Amino acid sequence: MVAVTGGDTLSLEEARRVVLRAQGFGARFSGRLTGRHLIAASKRIGMLQIDSVNVLMRAHYLPLYSRLGAYPVKLLDEVSYSPKRRHFFEYWGHEACLLPLPIFPLLRWRMERARDFIGTWANLARFAKANLELVERVFAVMGERGPASAGEIASHLLEERSSGTRGWWGWTQSKAALEFLFWCGRITTATRRNFTRVYDLVERVIPPEILTARIPSCEEAQRQLIAIAGRALGVATETDLRDYFRLPTQEARHRIAELVEAGELAQITVENWKAYLHRDAKIPRRMHARALISPFDPLIWERRRPERLFGFRYRIEIYTPVHKREHGYYVLPFLLGDKLVARVDLKADRKQGRLHVLSALEEPKVDRLRTAEALAEELSLLAHWVGLEQIVVADGGALAALLKSALRKASFPDSFSADNNYRLENE
Repeated sequence: MVAVTGGDTLSLEEARRVVLRAQGFGARFSGRLTGRHLIAASKRIGMLQIDSVNVLMRAHYLPLYSRLGAYPVKLLDEVSYSPKRRHFFEYWGHEACLLPLPIFPLLRWRMERARDFIGTWANLARFAKANLELVERVFAVMGERGPASAGEIASHLLEERSSGTRGWWGWTQSKAALEFLFWCGRITTATRRNFTRVYDLVERVIPPEILTARIPSCEEAQRQLIAIAGRALGVATETDLRDYFRLPTQEARHRIAELVEAGELAQITVENWKAYLHRDAKIPRRMHARALISPFDPLIWERRRPERLFGFRYRIEIYTPVHKREHGYYVLPFLLGDKLVARVDLKADRKQGRLHVLSALEEPKVDRLRTAEALAEELSLLAHWVGLEQIVVADGGALAALLKSALRKASFPDSFSADNNYRLENE
């Protein structure tokens, strides 16, 4: 491990190793995973993005699997939503995210701005400003009845779906009010039922020691958020640092300058582009990583970042018309060593117990056989973790034939039992 200081120039290979170490790759845990491992890995990357797409596995479960290996997903549910063991809360980080509880005070400024109709979606702010009486009525109902989904609140108010805000995902007005209250930090997610949010008042969900913690100034909070981003990213441009928590451009620029002056961040050069380095960053002498990367993984959130670091152009094509897709609907980059060497379009068929590889394509100038063999092993592990018994490879992509051959030779891992491997952090 090599230390790096301000003013240094790093090669792309060195920068990649710094980034992958900072993100927690290359150190998969071979023993029994506990809640502590999940909490530590989540704190390292700052947050877990939540998304409704469930083609393979819900988005927030995958980044921890990529870094730690197979773990029981109910373990993450426990440390996220169990009242006695809650270590996370839901709010707007990068997007909708699970965030470690200590970050709650650092986002109070965002909640306060939302109450002034600043920083939220423009349509939502306009709706709330025009319907303040309804917003307060929904809040009062939530206070009276306790945890409830948007549908339950709508039923309580005898509200028909057709009364929703026009063209707005079919939302009812009470759902829009709930989302505004969520932005304002007045309500939050108490739990989820089949992925549906169940809301409750913040004071009934967030632990008292977090709610009563000192609230930092906006400037101090933003500095801490950028420091978290810098530690998680290792090497980052100004845009990378700002985009991690989606901070306003000018404010982020000032906070970055303040962190440079304080020595938290240092300015360096990576070949021909300028970057910032967190003071905790180290360069591993080598990186032994192997992981499939979710489209919602912080390693590739800022889409220019994988191009800059890995020479890997990546776009999520979920919302792209089928005939215009270049690589597929739900494509995962494949990390091997310190390079993104391939991409696979995956789909889980849970009824048939099959993991479908709709296409497999290697990157230029990679060892095709080594890539196919490593990918076959990784797909076997992933299928087993997701609970699928068979991997079916379609003919799409130049790597498909080699991957089929490699899978015939690969075997599934020893039986993985969620019950046998499940242990909470306080046991």
